[in-house]
Amino acid sequence: MAANNHPYFSQHGWLPFTVVAAVAGSVWYLLGFFWSLPLWLLCLALVFLFRDPARDIPSLPLAVVSPADGLVSQVNVEPDPYLGRKARRVVIDMFPFGVFTTRSPIEGKVMDIKDCSITDGNRHPHGVWIQSDEKDDVVMVMDKGRMNSQPRCFIRIGEKIGQGQRCGSVQLGGRVEVYLPESSRIGVEQGARVQAGSDVIATLVHK
Repeated sequence: MAANNHPYFSQHGWLPFTVVAAVAGSVWYLLGFFWSLPLWLLCLALVFLFRDPARDIPSLPLAVVSPADGLVSQVNVEPDPYLGRKARRVVIDMFPFGVFTTRSPIEGKVMDIKDCSITDGNRHPHGVWIQSDEKDDVVMVMDKGRMNSQPRCFIRIGEKIGQGQRCGSVQLGGRVEVYLPESSRIGVEQGARVQAGSDVIATLVHK
């Protein structure tokens, strides 16, 4: 099904764009257009960086869609550090200048949100636990980008979220991990290029 309407520009891009545009307008008024040109070019660069296009969400029962644009770097089975279970794990490395917005891999209820923290000397990235109506537990983990930019979360605990719905942001090449029930059937391989919200990375299997 088609994604819900949303402006092409990410909400987190409006502040820097507005500031730069205001400065560019002031320089144009005081010194002339030539001196303001670099700032207008910077505005164009911000529009590109904070682009947030709509996506078509597939109508597939029990499908798990990619939470981010990027390349699948790992597909394995290992312990889920957030729910303490054995899980199937898919790791997606986001492109440095790709779309920053992350999307919910499934439809369900937000059970818990773990902020970035350091415990026992180990750093734990931002984790979001989503539970489907069928009680499937999926954890999406957002890690910081190459410029040390921290992930942002748009959702709250207890909120119902749709599959492929915008739920966060990681700027400048972050990493997103998805922990799935061990019974899940993975639909991507290492090296695959995926698009947030529209590409299916796995299917939940009910025994």
